[in-house]
Amino acid sequence: MIGIVSYGGYIPRLRMDRMSIYQQVGWFAPAVAMFAQGERAMCNWDEDSVTMAVAAARDCLAGQDKARVEALYVASTTLPFADRLNAGIVATALNLRDEIVAADVSSSLKAGTSALIAALDGARSGRWSLVTAADRRETRSGSFYEMWFGDGAASLLVGDDEVIAEFEGAHSLTRDFVSHYRATGQQFDYTWEERWIRDEGYSQIIPEAIKGLLDKLGLAIDDVDRVIYPCFFAREHAGIGRAIGARPDKIAGNLHEICGETGAAHPLVMLAHALQDAEPGQRLVVAGFGQGCDALCFRVTEGIRNLPAKKGVQGSLADKQTVNQYMKFLKFRDLIETEAGIRAEGTYQTSLTTLWRSRKMILGLVGGRCTACGTPQFPKADICVNPECGASHTQEDYEFADRPAVIKSFTGDMLAVSPNPPAIYGMVQFEDGGRLMADFTDCELADVKVGMPARMVFRRHHVDRERGIIGYFWKAVPLVREYEAREQERAGRAAEIRDAGQPEATGVSTAAAFFQALPGCFQPGAAAGVDAVFQFSLSGEGGGEWFAAVKDGACVVEQGQHPRPTTTLKMTAGDFVQFASGQLPAMQAFTSGRLKIEGDMLKSQLVEKLFKLR
Repeated sequence: MIGIVSYGGYIPRLRMDRMSIYQQVGWFAPAVAMFAQGERAMCNWDEDSVTMAVAAARDCLAGQDKARVEALYVASTTLPFADRLNAGIVATALNLRDEIVAADVSSSLKAGTSALIAALDGARSGRWSLVTAADRRETRSGSFYEMWFGDGAASLLVGDDEVIAEFEGAHSLTRDFVSHYRATGQQFDYTWEERWIRDEGYSQIIPEAIKGLLDKLGLAIDDVDRVIYPCFFAREHAGIGRAIGARPDKIAGNLHEICGETGAAHPLVMLAHALQDAEPGQRLVVAGFGQGCDALCFRVTEGIRNLPAKKGVQGSLADKQTVNQYMKFLKFRDLIETEAGIRAEGTYQTSLTTLWRSRKMILGLVGGRCTACGTPQFPKADICVNPECGASHTQEDYEFADRPAVIKSFTGDMLAVSPNPPAIYGMVQFEDGGRLMADFTDCELADVKVGMPARMVFRRHHVDRERGIIGYFWKAVPLVREYEAREQERAGRAAEIRDAGQPEATGVSTAAAFFQALPGCFQPGAAAGVDAVFQFSLSGEGGGEWFAAVKDGACVVEQGQHPRPTTTLKMTAGDFVQFASGQLPAMQAFTSGRLKIEGDMLKSQLVEKLFKLR
């Protein structure tokens, strides 16, 4: 029996609110409002197709024996290198053995399913293969595709035993049907009219391939439990199901409203998503579309019950942070050029000699462990760091990437060059030993705490645009949710032993209550020489207009609009209550767009000095 042994998925944590896109571009592209529902997945500034491929593959390989992998296929239409094996970077980051076949599969949106077919052919001879597909596609601002696309990756391990989904067969069509193309050296796809893609592409070619597969296997559509195929046109997606005779409940959703279409990865993303809910005996058909179509059929086995738990696509979709700042979206994708200052003028030349000699350390986060005393350390060295050991030349390779870690120190650096300031970095210590000074990513400064657990992720470290090379390394992601859950558990245990009669502190519950109490929070000692009027404009339920006038060491707080405010602070009433009660730091509120300031911005910094809010 050959088939899928394991699966994994990765959707970036950041999700761009499509309505926020429309609010910025709707004035010149009003038609995009038709697709402004939900969110699209967007890469952080340090993510690309290679880093997402690594993330999905790590999820797939969790609990698996990496030594059994004999081939690696990386499928994408947006690989960062045209003449460097991108699969080689992924293999090194995953610490796969050198004796494997590795290949990039590209130039078509069905690259993911084509790579999967090649891997399954290899499984017939007993070869285990890892297939990883990822895409980060760029579009022009204000286009429909900016709404339709999303970033993401999925990974499948295939082999000839321990199979969770048996491969029953495949059917492929290859046709030079050009719905879009991107020539060498071009940043964006050139796309043909949507009706052509919809009516002659998706609606004709996908049904033909699926029907051809079923005919080849002697199956009817009623023998299939789930049909999976990409199509970002909602009406045509449903129409394809009708064309093949499938009931609506058998058609897998296209994930448009929660992440968007992830390019060459999308058929595998949808398949990995479906496998997380699959039951033994179910038959799944998956199709990949692009200059033809691949259709594959799998039968889920009892082995799926024994597969270790995965974060998978569903876990990635749940772990999200919504972004409503369109300029951040453009900046993270290098679609606008911004001033970086002279601090950004450093030299980033990569020494290819050093990269080769230190490839395991740089790309694989491999350190050393002393065979004499068992002490891990990073980087690997000739002498053991354990002062009670000090043995020489006793180090063996030791992988740190999957070791649990904890934050020992951190800082937020507003002077360091970063596409997403402040640059956050600090010391992380691994559970079994070893320390590393690392950049932090996928976090807000206000959320980071000493003692917080962290995990390591493979990301872009720098880009040398002059020489066209990307430097990759590992960064730390603070595990905020895990930390908060742990602290809540501790607080619960403390509450059990706390005196039942002890009073609990209460915070501000409404904006009106806050402004009623504000005069009592005024600090006259901090108001010397201050002559300013702070207008608070709060929207939403419980909102309204209030102002605080500070002059001659006195403060007057009134409801309503002042005719000449010095500074106006705009928030929703809900966010303001969080800010006033200490749950939402001012810097976080401002940088995330939840706090907008008009007028004298410098004067706004006096608010927390003039009023003891907490």
